[in-house]
Order: sequence, then C-alpha cells, then structure tokens
Amino acid sequence: MDQLVRAITAGGGVKAVAVTARKLTEQARNIHRTLPTATAALGRTLAAAAMMGNALKEDAASLTLQIKGGGPLGTVLAVSDPLGCVRGYVQNPQTDLPLRPDGKLDVGGAVGCEGTLTVIKDLGMKEPYIGSVGLLGGEIAEDLAAYFVESEQIPTACALGVLVDRDQSVRAAGGYIIQLLPGAEEGVIAQVEQGVLSAGPVTALLDRNPDPEALLRTVLSGFDVELLESSPISYKCYCSRDRVERALISMGVEELEDLLAEQGGCELGCQFCDKVYRYTAGELKELIDRLKAQKA
Repeated sequence: MDQLVRAITAGGGVKAVAVTARKLTEQARNIHRTLPTATAALGRTLAAAAMMGNALKEDAASLTLQIKGGGPLGTVLAVSDPLGCVRGYVQNPQTDLPLRPDGKLDVGGAVGCEGTLTVIKDLGMKEPYIGSVGLLGGEIAEDLAAYFVESEQIPTACALGVLVDRDQSVRAAGGYIIQLLPGAEEGVIAQVEQGVLSAGPVTALLDRNPDPEALLRTVLSGFDVELLESSPISYKCYCSRDRVERALISMGVEELEDLLAEQGGCELGCQFCDKVYRYTAGELKELIDRLKAQKA
C-alpha cells in the first residue's frame, strides 16, 4: 500500500508532507495505458494531488489539480480527497518524447510551459476556491512551488518524481512538499535549501527506500522531525451507474430525445477508470418518460 506521512520540525518552523505512490501510479498506467513520459507526468500530478488533498479538513471535500501547458500531453488532471483516494488522467496518454540530454524523461517538454496550473478546492461551500498560476517549465514540482508562493503566500520546496523501469512499469514514485510556517527564522530557509540539495533527486531516494518517513528525515536531516500522521493512499474512482444516470438526467428532455433519435442509445466512458456505461434505446426512453412525468 502506498503511504503518506505528515510531519513538523521541533520548534514548529517547518511543516512537511511526503508520499510514496508507486502502486497507484502503476495502476493509473495500466488503466490509461500510458507511455513513459505520460506515466511520469501523471504520476507526479497524482502524488502532488494526494499530498494537497490530505490537508483538507472535511471528509466530503475534494481537490483538483489541473495542468494545461500547451504541450503534446494536453491536459493532465488529478482529483484527491482527505480520505487518501486519488484518481486522474492525461489527455494524450500515448505521448512519449525522446529522453533529455541528461537521460531523464522530458516531462516539461511533454507538458509544455505555455499555460497554467490550476488548483480547485471544493470545501462544500457555495463556491469552490480556485487558484491559478502560469507554468514556469512544466516539470510540475517547480510549478507547484510557484503556486504556493503566489496564491497562498507560503514559501515552499517541492520535489516530485516517477522512475519508469525498462519494461515501462513504475519502479518508484512519490515526492514531498516542505513549507515554512509563519514566524520561521531566516536561517531556516537556508537550512531547508541545504537539506534539499544534499538529499538529491527524489526518485533515487525512493528507489533506495520507498518509505515516505525516511524520505522526509533525509531531506530534513538538519532538523529534529516529529511525525504527526501516517495514512494509506490509493487510486480510487467514484464513478457509478447512478452518477452517470444523474449526468444524463441533467441534460434535460430535449437533449436526451435528440440523443435517442440520432444514436438510438449511448455509451459514456469514465475519464478516470476507463469504465464504459452503456444505455440502450429502451433505457434512454425510460429516463425521458421519467423526466416528463416529473414535469407533468
């Protein structure tokens, strides 16, 4: 089971969260049949969303992380909640670019940098909170750090990574988000930066030891780290036939009648799990009759 940990440093100057996401990223790869570059982009986004969604207070709340960079991948999107469930998709899963000169997957080139990173927090209020920033390079971690600084005024260090094996399966995945708390002394920033540099690439750390607590303790080696929470996370889609039916009903009588006349039935696929829901002509007619009866 993939795991998420949340921690704070002694004295309260720094809060941090880390996650291992190999299994859920591999599940997403199998569902969407992603090629390596797309797998890396989606895995990074899923890990980031899992960490951000965990911070929400209400069980019914949700967080959506959407990246539109103008690159060949198209939209990359992930949705998470405080219960440790995360799901997502990439618009063009068969996208795969040549490796960068340093031998790493070219996630930035696939995502693009001519667009935005958008965070939507649905807290069960009338209107969701929406924050958006322009992309810096499309590598996702640095873009997310920029979001926290610009939209939430929180100095943040973020690292996200997916290591894809030779058979295209996910060998390691996860990341961390480290943030300064109000009142943190100036020297704390330098100490965090030094820890991040000394720790090195997050994929190498996770490949050696897929333990999020060990990851945080390595990156924050200059601090006394106190673990606050440890919880499992997993890839989970909430789609159901009832939800699909409600979506069809929301279209209204006229649109449903047009659908029935033109296609004689319909197929609706879930973007998150690729499940297909089929409605025959008789089932569509039943929905239409039910709507008409409600209006009568």
